[in-house]
Amino acid sequence: MKGKRAGNGAAALRKLLARGETVPIPGVFSPSVALLAEKAGFRALYLSGAAFSGLLGLPDVGMVTSTEVAQAAAQITSRVDLPLIVDIDTGFGEVVNVARTVSEMERVNVAAVQIEDQVMPKRCGHLEGKELVEPEGMVKKVVAARDASRNIVIVARTDAASVKGIDSAVERARLYVKAGADVIFPEALRTRSEFKEFARKLDAPLLANMTEFGKTEYIAVSEFSKMGYELVIFPVTTFRVMMGSVRAALEELSRNGTQKGLLKEMMTREEFYDLIDYDSYARLDSSVDRKSKRFLDTN
Repeated sequence: MKGKRAGNGAAALRKLLARGETVPIPGVFSPSVALLAEKAGFRALYLSGAAFSGLLGLPDVGMVTSTEVAQAAAQITSRVDLPLIVDIDTGFGEVVNVARTVSEMERVNVAAVQIEDQVMPKRCGHLEGKELVEPEGMVKKVVAARDASRNIVIVARTDAASVKGIDSAVERARLYVKAGADVIFPEALRTRSEFKEFARKLDAPLLANMTEFGKTEYIAVSEFSKMGYELVIFPVTTFRVMMGSVRAALEELSRNGTQKGLLKEMMTREEFYDLIDYDSYARLDSSVDRKSKRFLDTN
């Protein structure tokens, strides 16, 4: 039966960072999607606040709770042996909330938490109208996260570049690194030249966000590698593809009254059973049944 082996997600992620490679990281929003990512050969996973909110039919403005996110993370880490980075938005409150959130994430073997320097209610990083907390407020949250766990990887996201410019984002990032952040995530940089400039001005591991339909031009992982970025996330790609495919399927089903035209687009029953290791559950049931009969036959 497939299941998460006992391990340390944070240690696995730190090993990836230490290799000096650029790691592409897909967004996953359920254990089944995480299993697909594992099967496709990815080495780390990302649970996006935008994708998780979207899955619940909510906007990405900080409406989900830390408990909901921790539960979703636990469902993924219990099934997949890959380090999981979890987006915790602004930390679900002030420093005490950040500390509790980090402790809960560590308890369910999350490898890293990502925290950002927006005010609440937050906005998608690629929308206008964002507001920033003062640097001191974000530093306190980073310190609280670090004090809550010496092990978990802390990704500090700054939205300052699109609000106050690159230099402001770099200044904030340097403070966050001093406070204990392991990785810096400069959100909503627009061009290759901006990514290069940020990397040139900051000596720290970097994460790039390659999202769709946002401010950032489309840049390949190989290009990010040349610019010095260790991690590249694709946070909502799988969710958007899923929603587009489901919409098309529902429209065709409504129009034609049959799913026959959709069969070629589907994962088959056999393929899905193989993904979740369905047969192992049947074997477990049979094994327990045989062993139980031995005890019952003695009475």
